[in-house]
Amino acid sequence: MTEEHVPLVSSELASLWIVYQKKTMMLCVIGHFLSKNEEPEATEMLQAFQDKELRFVNEISGILRQEGAAVPVGFTENDVNYNAPVLYGDFFDIMYLRTMMKLASGIHALHMSLSYRKDIMDLYKRCTAFAEDYYEKTTAYLSKKGVLPKSPAVTLPNHVEFTTDKDYRSGFKLNGSRRVLNTVEVAYIYQGIESNVAGMKLMTGFAQVAKEEEAMKYFFRGKELTKKLITKFSEILMDSDINVPTTSAGVVTDSTISPFSDKLMMYNTSLLSTFGLGSSALGTSFSLRNDLPLKLFMSAKDIFNFASDGGNIMIKHGWTEEPPQMNDRTELSKKQSK
Repeated sequence: MTEEHVPLVSSELASLWIVYQKKTMMLCVIGHFLSKNEEPEATEMLQAFQDKELRFVNEISGILRQEGAAVPVGFTENDVNYNAPVLYGDFFDIMYLRTMMKLASGIHALHMSLSYRKDIMDLYKRCTAFAEDYYEKTTAYLSKKGVLPKSPAVTLPNHVEFTTDKDYRSGFKLNGSRRVLNTVEVAYIYQGIESNVAGMKLMTGFAQVAKEEEAMKYFFRGKELTKKLITKFSEILMDSDINVPTTSAGVVTDSTISPFSDKLMMYNTSLLSTFGLGSSALGTSFSLRNDLPLKLFMSAKDIFNFASDGGNIMIKHGWTEEPPQMNDRTELSKKQSK
C-alpha cells in the first residue's frame, strides 16, 4: 500500500473539516471586502489572497472526495450579501485579514502536529507559509499607511541580569512598590489589547446588522467584553507608566444592512474567542509576576463563558454544522442484537 492510499485517520479528518469551515468563511468575508474596496494596493492584496484561499478550499474538498468522505457545507454564497453597503471604514479589511492570519498560523501549526500522511502534512506546511506571508504583507501595508500601532518602545539592555530576589515573582520590590513589567509580560499584554481592539470593532458592526435579536444581543455583549479587556490590560501597562498605542482607523459605518449571515458572524466570533483563550493561556504561561496570571485567568474565564453561550445560541438556531462523528459502538451493538 502506497502512502498516498493510506486512509485518513480521525485527527486528519477533523483538521480538514475545521480548516474547510474557516477557509470558506474567509472566502465570504474577503469577497465582500473586495467588492467594496477601491484602493488599488489593498484590492490587489485581497484578490491574490482570495484566489489562493479558493485553491486551498478546492484542494481540501478534493482530498475528502477522493477518500469517499462527505464535503462539509461550510459557508457559501448564501452567507454573504455583496450588495450590502460598506460596514467598516478604510483599512479595516486589511486589519481583519492580519488578525485572521495570526489565528491561522497557530491553527495550521497545530494541525500539522495532528497529521501523519505526507500529503496532509504538506498541505498544512503550505497553509502555514501562506498565513505567515499574508501576515507579513498586511503588517507592512498598515505600517506604511501609518495606521498600525506597535507595541511599546523599550530601551535596549546593555548587560545581562539574573534575579536572586524571590520578590521578583510576587510583583513587588522590597520597598513595597510594584515591580515594573518586563518585556515578555508587556508583549503578551499588548497583543491582548491589539486583538481586542480589532474584536471590538468587529463586534460593533455585527451587533449593528444582526437579524436575530439573540445574536444582536450576543454581539453587543461581545463588544462590552472587549472593552472591559482593553481597559484591564491597559491599566496593567499604565501601572508601569507604559503608554498604550491606539489607532482610529477602521471605524464602523452607520449601515444597518448585514453583509453576512448571522451564522457566519457567530462562527467568526467563535473563532476569535478561541484565539483569545489561547492568547490568555500563553500570557499566563510566560508571566513571571504572580499577580498577572490571576488577572489573565479571570479574563480567560470571561472569554470562555462568552464562547460557551455563543455555542448554545448557534445550536439553538441550527447554525452549527456537526463535525464527522466516531462510530457509536453501543448503538451498533444494539442494532446487531435486533
